[in-house]
Amino acid sequence: MGMHNAAHIVWDWNGTLFHDNDAIIGATNAAFAELGLEPITLEQYRALYCVPVPKFYERLMGRLPTDAEWLVMDDTFHRYYTQHRIRCGLTEGVTELLTHWGAAGRSQSILSMYGHEELVPLVRGFGIEAHFLRVDGRTGPSGGSKAEHMVRHLRSLRRVDAGRTVVIGDAADDAVAALHVGAHAVLYTGGSHSRASLETVGVPVVDTLAEAVAEAERIGA
Repeated sequence: MGMHNAAHIVWDWNGTLFHDNDAIIGATNAAFAELGLEPITLEQYRALYCVPVPKFYERLMGRLPTDAEWLVMDDTFHRYYTQHRIRCGLTEGVTELLTHWGAAGRSQSILSMYGHEELVPLVRGFGIEAHFLRVDGRTGPSGGSKAEHMVRHLRSLRRVDAGRTVVIGDAADDAVAALHVGAHAVLYTGGSHSRASLETVGVPVVDTLAEAVAEAERIGA
């Protein structure tokens, strides 16, 4: 069987399809409080955030957290986030964009660094699971890079051509993961990174998901 001819989108979840900025910044500050660190604003977060996450903490602490500190911060972050994500919803227009893309005979999937066991029921709960060939979350330890996960994700899709795949995400790591497998990327300014930090990556940067999908249509044509 050959590759599909139509373009494919790999969507990021947190900060892209799922508008969870408030829960993310609240969870980050809860983790900082465990070590007596001052809270940060969303603007500071968006300017400094990077992966792997311990490097982000280093930018704020002036040093890498110890293994013990990392475990405390990571546990606190995820505990707080789970409590507060219930107040968050899909980014505006998501359902319509997913429907339009699929109706045109094109495919899409989700690859997230959010834990797989938490991600799948969350996507299902919004009633959008049927739009995706696969929904893959992180299955290993948190804090790593997305590139190797992207390799496995595309391999599992089998007939999807990396050269006609567009990764849409809100973080520089999404573009790095896309380029790692020979795919394209479009970065969205509504999530974890500022426009200035996203523009350093060298891929298209847009302010809405509608613009991101339009760019994916152009790239994958």
